[in-house]
Amino acid sequence: MDIKLSILDQSPIGEGEDAFAALQNTIALAQLADRLGYHRFWVSEHHDSERLAGSSPEVLIAHLLAKTERIRIGSGGVMLQHYSPYKVAENFSVLAALAPRRVDLGIGRAPGGLPRSTQALQQDVDEATPLSEKLAQLHRYLYQELDPDHPLYGLQVTPKPPYPPEMYLLGASDASALLAAELGLPYVFAQFLNGDEQVLHNALKIYRTNFRGGDGALPEAVLALSVVVADTDGEAKELAGNMKNVKVRLASGKSVTVGTVEQAEEFGRQANEPYTVEVKEANILHGSPATIRERLREIVERTHIREVIALNAIRNFELRVRSYQLLKEAVDAVYH
Repeated sequence: MDIKLSILDQSPIGEGEDAFAALQNTIALAQLADRLGYHRFWVSEHHDSERLAGSSPEVLIAHLLAKTERIRIGSGGVMLQHYSPYKVAENFSVLAALAPRRVDLGIGRAPGGLPRSTQALQQDVDEATPLSEKLAQLHRYLYQELDPDHPLYGLQVTPKPPYPPEMYLLGASDASALLAAELGLPYVFAQFLNGDEQVLHNALKIYRTNFRGGDGALPEAVLALSVVVADTDGEAKELAGNMKNVKVRLASGKSVTVGTVEQAEEFGRQANEPYTVEVKEANILHGSPATIRERLREIVERTHIREVIALNAIRNFELRVRSYQLLKEAVDAVYH
């Protein structure tokens, strides 16, 4: 049995670094992943953040495609609620025309920032259009012709790349799993955001049971994990121990995972409604290569997934690089 191994990078700004250094680290990491044989390299979208430099995945993807040779490059993900589906389709069609068969379009459902940045991003966007409809629009623009009764019938996305970008839906709930299934899209469950094993099990079951892929397509479930690998279990535990999972819950029922307690409190203030903050140990898979090898074997057997996207939040770049090197060695020792 084989498993694909990929990377999600958030371009973290380390202690004493600036955005230039963080983005240079992302470029170096993508090139390393290309050399090591990772399957894909995704970058994230975060706004109004002093800790993360990646606010525009489309721009960063274009640069990474030019700096790498083989590896697939994509978004993990574009926050579609903020944008015109047509413009997103155009952006990624240009990328796919520049680098055929190497571009992924992962779509995220989170805001990617605090309420103030959401307001700024959506000031010219129809907020009444639900995300599910925008996702369906994007899917039609990339892969189908508009129906004759559509008000924009005849509209085309240009350029027409030889191979369109591959589209993925990211989520961590039953609702996102069902939406991916109904659209026939590959589904990425973000376990680093929701570590509840029962939620994962239910989401995968819903996705696989309700999948409606055309042309014989089969459900493709991917697991996104926070992973820290070091030479020893003790070292890995120490590196992972300082990381927390911080969630802010608004009185309206909305909940968002953020990076720090301070961000959670600021989110509540900007939302201008009562809120609570929940802090838990981050859901991180950590250990030596031997430990990670066994844990990944258990995860694959339990979930039947065929790809893992690894996120590593270590701010020291050298340690982050070492972790990804050891992770690839651990997986290759089992599956290749």
